[in-house]
Amino acid sequence: MLSSKGSFLPIMTDGKERNNDIKNKGNMAYLPEDFISYTTQLLGNERFLQLSEALEKEPEVSVRLNPFKINPDKATIINENGRVAWCDHAWYLQQRPNFTFDPLLHAGVYYVQEASSMFLHQVLKQYVHNPIAMLDLCAAPGGKTTTARAALPQGSILFSNEPMRQRAQILAENMQKFGHPEVIVTNNFPKDYAKSGLMFDVILADVPCSGEGMFRKDEGARDEWSLTNVDKCRQLQREIVADIWGNLKAGGLLVYSTCTFNDKENEQNVEWIAQELGADILPVTVEEAWNICPAINHAFPAYRFMPGTTRGEGLFMAVLRKHENGEERAKKANKKKDRGKQEKSQVAIPKQWIDSQQDYTYYIYKEQVNAFPTRHAEQYETAQQTLKVIHAGITLGTIKGKDIIPDQSLALSIDLNRQAFPSVDIDAGQALAFLRKESITLPSDTPKGFVLLIHRNTPLGFVKNIGNRANNLYPQEWRIKSTHTPEQNNIVIAL
Repeated sequence: MLSSKGSFLPIMTDGKERNNDIKNKGNMAYLPEDFISYTTQLLGNERFLQLSEALEKEPEVSVRLNPFKINPDKATIINENGRVAWCDHAWYLQQRPNFTFDPLLHAGVYYVQEASSMFLHQVLKQYVHNPIAMLDLCAAPGGKTTTARAALPQGSILFSNEPMRQRAQILAENMQKFGHPEVIVTNNFPKDYAKSGLMFDVILADVPCSGEGMFRKDEGARDEWSLTNVDKCRQLQREIVADIWGNLKAGGLLVYSTCTFNDKENEQNVEWIAQELGADILPVTVEEAWNICPAINHAFPAYRFMPGTTRGEGLFMAVLRKHENGEERAKKANKKKDRGKQEKSQVAIPKQWIDSQQDYTYYIYKEQVNAFPTRHAEQYETAQQTLKVIHAGITLGTIKGKDIIPDQSLALSIDLNRQAFPSVDIDAGQALAFLRKESITLPSDTPKGFVLLIHRNTPLGFVKNIGNRANNLYPQEWRIKSTHTPEQNNIVIAL
């Protein structure tokens, strides 16, 4: 229940009696016993029953359009079930289609994202109005980081980082599909950033957590949950924020978030950051109809998305402004070898492949040709020298002999010059074949060489036409592995 001040008040009863009473009111055998006990004390019987009943139901499905690739005002969501109130260009769907078989998903026209996580859009729209440097510290698979890139003012630079190598590769794939050039994807730990000297106006710390908000979608999250793990997560989260704190500019914003319900990893950590590191906790404008819950047992502003109350999955978010006299990291980087150095090549860089070629600086490293926006070239070069960069800007292609093979990153970039290549329109069946990395039959009059495939007026990737066949250049690691072709229509957007 809610107090008159808007914070949760627990209803205290005997623990065993309370747990049995709750279990009798719903099929919650899958919930850990300690979770039921702890969370009931935290929320109260009524609120916990409301939450647990919601966890037994299928979660809602939501998508967010990429405004750099599609005009949201001219797109129709075929299966829509209302707008996501706190995020532009986002909709709920009536049911979950098989997204894998919609080519526009692979082309980065939209992103499938749980609605609560889109609240970052509301935060950035309220507090960021001029070009900034932002770091998404724990970004994989890319939901919040693509939300951020869409919300940031033009001219901003976004560092999107993931410490785990395999997850970082998934993040890099999703950011290339999103197609925005002012992004750098890295595979580093916070302490590596501490050594880089890079400074940020905004840092999103969507920290690893006990994952209670994932219980109805992830059986593993339930199996791994324990009170001991909650305490370990709380300590790890503090260490992560402390490690990166010096890279946040004085007066800069830290957006702290988790996908868990307990207050140890949420309110208690926000209070610790404010008191120990030095920050003010800021309010975010919300509407009552959104049913976003306030902080539990704390008076400061924080935002809880609770299944059964809010239309989304479990999420906690708070915004903190670092004190103006806060300590900053030394800006002199501990530089390694110059990994961003341009190398000599016998092949001319095909700058004409990019629409705004004059706005980029070009680099060659290990036979790979990259273009990065010149206005952020210094930050890019610092990142190359101090961090593990796995994608940045636009990868134009790979040098092979006297030729350059155009890259999938270029095909999906919003700055691709379509007129630089002959193109062929393909239907849905051909598009899925291409995405499976199967051979594609081109019209007989298609010019030889590199050809851009277009599906529903959207670039999908390259093939090399050698006359009797076309070599599929889609990345092997990205391909659709399923050979199944569904009978139902999985198209999400009507153009």
